[in-house]
Amino acid sequence: MVSMRGRLVAGVHCSHRSARIVVCDGDDGTVLRQTVVRFADGAHGDPVSWLRAFGEAAGGGTLDGVEAIGVTAQGHGLIALDGQGVVVAPPLPQDDISASGSAAELAEELGGPGAWYDATGLVPSHTTAVSHLRRLARHEPDEAARVAAAALPHDWLTWQLLGCPAELTTDRSDASTTGYWSPETGTWRDDLAERAFGRALRLPRLVAPGEAAGRTPEGVLISAGAGAEAALAFGLGLEHGDVVVAVGASGAAFAVHDEIPLDAGPALVCLADATGRRMPLVRTLNAVRVLRGAAAMLGVDTAGYDELALRSTPGACGLVMLPYLDGEDVPHLPHAAGTLTGLHRESMTPEAFARAATEGMMCGLADGLDILRRNGVPVERAVLVGVGARSAAVRAVAPMLLGLPVAVPDPADSAAAAALGVARQAAWALSGKPDVPAWPRPGADFTALSDEDAAIGTAVREQYRDVRNRLHPEAAAADAAPNPGRHRRN
Repeated sequence: MVSMRGRLVAGVHCSHRSARIVVCDGDDGTVLRQTVVRFADGAHGDPVSWLRAFGEAAGGGTLDGVEAIGVTAQGHGLIALDGQGVVVAPPLPQDDISASGSAAELAEELGGPGAWYDATGLVPSHTTAVSHLRRLARHEPDEAARVAAAALPHDWLTWQLLGCPAELTTDRSDASTTGYWSPETGTWRDDLAERAFGRALRLPRLVAPGEAAGRTPEGVLISAGAGAEAALAFGLGLEHGDVVVAVGASGAAFAVHDEIPLDAGPALVCLADATGRRMPLVRTLNAVRVLRGAAAMLGVDTAGYDELALRSTPGACGLVMLPYLDGEDVPHLPHAAGTLTGLHRESMTPEAFARAATEGMMCGLADGLDILRRNGVPVERAVLVGVGARSAAVRAVAPMLLGLPVAVPDPADSAAAAALGVARQAAWALSGKPDVPAWPRPGADFTALSDEDAAIGTAVREQYRDVRNRLHPEAAAADAAPNPGRHRRN
């Protein structure tokens, strides 16, 4: 076997906030150098700004000697291009809900959420590319008339690095987020893209895992790339039973799996991972925004908030927050508002309020893990990532409320994990071998979950469920639904 040692590879992650480049040894994944350039305020939706930030991050010799590059980028952002490759419509911000009506319209047209899940592994939402196509066609007809091709941020960046060739490329993981890709066949559903937009569009060429998208004009190999969550999973080196719990503005729980879950509920999507497997994912709408809102109400900063929450006892003296600030997907309550229940004299304290907000947010993510379990996904250990994982209060309650051993990678490792994932993919493509390079996973010990903490977590979750089910009986009905116990073919 030819050693990869000394052959440098790089991963590029263009997130909502910054462009990051990680350069690694292609043999063992050792990180040799990395740079990060933050976007200017308001530039997260401007593709030209992403490219400018990448160029700045790549300056100073960062990419010297690099033979292969992998790219990942912010997900769920349609980029509409004209026939010359000029951006007609930049991606909408992640919190822009203007495509919600289009998503609901499309779902009805195809026969409801179940029909969409069966066809594409997801149900259209306001963040889905297929919904953005419909919104563009309905509400911006002049711009829509100029559109010739549809891409995602990772596709556009890869295309730029390749020198803007005649065709765009993408990988199966990013394609699986669009709402017009089939998890059964691994090919585009051109008919669904055309249904949404009203006419045919040019879609990127699909590149298989481990293959190259092409080479730059300078001869550097560019790998297939990946969606942000798939790149994160690959960079973290998930093993059987591992689940990522990502605590950002919204929350997510996902794992690498071999089957397509049958559950067509609105919270569950079945994406593709970066290696040829499945990646079931459950998303909650409210996560760090709950903590930030609570801290603002209490008039404290992040450290002060954590201190308050940790001074309260588990269960927050009976105070329960259902943090459905903008509706919620887990459970499916699109028009709900948040509630605070259980006010007693002893619970009317800043400490109890901070604790209730933290526990309510984490109970929602724990409900997401239950959805994965009901669909046959092994859930044995959790890797906690995202800005919320920096909270001491979140780290303290996570093991007991998730009911699992929890690992919290160093924030620097967590931030670099997606870039590390596509760097690993670049090494795979550069090697020309069928097997994925065996890089070590980022170091993070799993905390042991004591019987006492498990019992406390169960009691807190029962308190949360009792309030949730009394105020929202439909959530109780969803909990009682039988486990499908079946999967579609791999």
